[in-house]
Amino acid sequence: MTVDEAIRTRMSVRAFTTQSVEPALIREILELAARAPSGTNTQPWHVYVLQGASRDALVQKVCAAHDALRADPSLAAEYREAYDYYPDQWVSPYIDRRRENGWGLYGLLGIGKGDKDKMHVQHQRNFRFFDAPVGLMFTVDRVMGRGSLLDYGMFLQNLMLAARARGLHTCPQAAWNGFAKIILPHIGAGPDEMLVCGMALGYADPTAIVNTFHTPRVPLEDYTRWLT
Repeated sequence: MTVDEAIRTRMSVRAFTTQSVEPALIREILELAARAPSGTNTQPWHVYVLQGASRDALVQKVCAAHDALRADPSLAAEYREAYDYYPDQWVSPYIDRRRENGWGLYGLLGIGKGDKDKMHVQHQRNFRFFDAPVGLMFTVDRVMGRGSLLDYGMFLQNLMLAARARGLHTCPQAAWNGFAKIILPHIGAGPDEMLVCGMALGYADPTAIVNTFHTPRVPLEDYTRWLT
């Protein structure tokens, strides 16, 4: 697969098969991803690979917490993200794109705006890694600056494209971030590490309707200015 093909066919897959991914293949992808640039070559990424019992145990813990949070919203104070992935207040055009994405996905799955039960179940699919056999957790040392998150984005993109070039798919997930107090001890992260995000890795289920959902991109003219 060419680089262009990997970029164009990469998508956030939300349904995976149970087909296992060989550890050697995961290692190859991670080693290639580490060729990402980083400020002064700091290489700030820490990666935790979850498979088998460790993956399943984390899924059980976080799904239980997610259910408890729904039953008692006051628990939200216990589950706060370490950094703001999204803005406190949404404005156009970003809120419009967010709504288009959310309702496009839910509409495809037959989930209406008032169907909180189905929304909860679909949201919890995140915490099951969408059934992918491999879960990845990414952390960064808290001492690092904001630029390290930019470096991290390039590392993650490298990882996703390397996976795609080998016939695999991924789904990067910020949804895990609020449950860092459960995740970090489970993966054995140090006290000075901050959760950046999670990711599902595996082979896409070609029969799942959710995988027919493809997000649009705004035209070049909307985000580019030519200066002469």
